[in-house]
Amino acid sequence: MIIAIDGTAASGKGTLGKRLAAHYGLRHLDTGLIYRAVTKALLDAGDRLDDVERAVAAAKALDPGGFDEQVLKSHVIGEAASIVSALPAVRAALLAFQRDFGREPPGAVLDGRDIGTVIFPDADVKIYVDATPEVRASRRAAEIAAAGGAVSEAEVLADIRRRDQRDMLRAVAPLKPATDAHLIDSSQLDIDAVVRAAIDIVEQVRRPPSSPAR
Repeated sequence: MIIAIDGTAASGKGTLGKRLAAHYGLRHLDTGLIYRAVTKALLDAGDRLDDVERAVAAAKALDPGGFDEQVLKSHVIGEAASIVSALPAVRAALLAFQRDFGREPPGAVLDGRDIGTVIFPDADVKIYVDATPEVRASRRAAEIAAAGGAVSEAEVLADIRRRDQRDMLRAVAPLKPATDAHLIDSSQLDIDAVVRAAIDIVEQVRRPPSSPAR
């Protein structure tokens, strides 16, 4: 089974992906970490974020087993990653990796921004998670503060709005719900409620249609 989760930044899709994978005994891939890892490689090398040749080379040299999730999820890398992820050549270089991961038995939960539209348009279940920019900014600012960072919520909100615009307007694989995706608005929901809603969706999709009454 392949479950595709897409959604906006700080909407809760990453945590949902982990929880669903654990619930169903599937593997999990936060595809955003892949792009963040490419971004970190560019930053570490002092390369420009729009240097396509360097970015593709970094993408091909990735070792997911060596990812430091805490470092990759920093505010600075997250903001820069939306620039790198808009490069068509980088997306092409990482496409096969994501598909191979998802197709390995027993299946996987993948979360990102183009899973249900590009990576796995034939996914068994597609979910799109969103929340208002203000709620997402509040969540992200709290995460940064908990990690010892110092950033204002207003600054985070401005970053989220810019990121939404870049993600939704990019020429390749723009962020949008798949036509057959199930939508979850997490603005007024805690993560437990989001997970319950998602499990209900998965079970509804997996449940065979009722036989017609005779």
